[in-house]
Amino acid sequence: MDTVSFNRQSWMRLLALSSWSDLKECAGYLALVTCEIIRPPETGLVMLRGRIGGTGSAFNMGEATVTRCAVRSAKSHEGHAYIMGRNHEHAKIAAICDAVMQDDNCSARIESLVLLPLQKILVERRKVAAQKAAATKVDFFTLVRGEND
Repeated sequence: MDTVSFNRQSWMRLLALSSWSDLKECAGYLALVTCEIIRPPETGLVMLRGRIGGTGSAFNMGEATVTRCAVRSAKSHEGHAYIMGRNHEHAKIAAICDAVMQDDNCSARIESLVLLPLQKILVERRKVAAQKAAATKVDFFTLVRGEND
């Protein structure tokens, strides 16, 4: 895979979209990093908004469970994470990873050991899901009928 340079938005997105098992496998050791907890992992609800027809009037579609966490590294980098669901450890490790990625001395190592493998797994899972969806595709066509004499 080519070398990819992640910006903060892309690595936070990747950490949030990754499954807990994948994150634990790739970055579980980050739980051992000493960080000050600014905001311990806490779970709450966010309102999901939708639009009628995609462009019409906005409406409240429902609520989703979200867990957030904020930490400060030994080098005073603040890490934040918001993840869907109730997994406090996922949010904590994602926040620690965010803080460590802001340290120029560690970012390249975390990128190669954590982010690139997570990105590869996510791309592969999306490819499999797309293949499953394509297998159920139905092509409709219209037959032109001739006049009955």
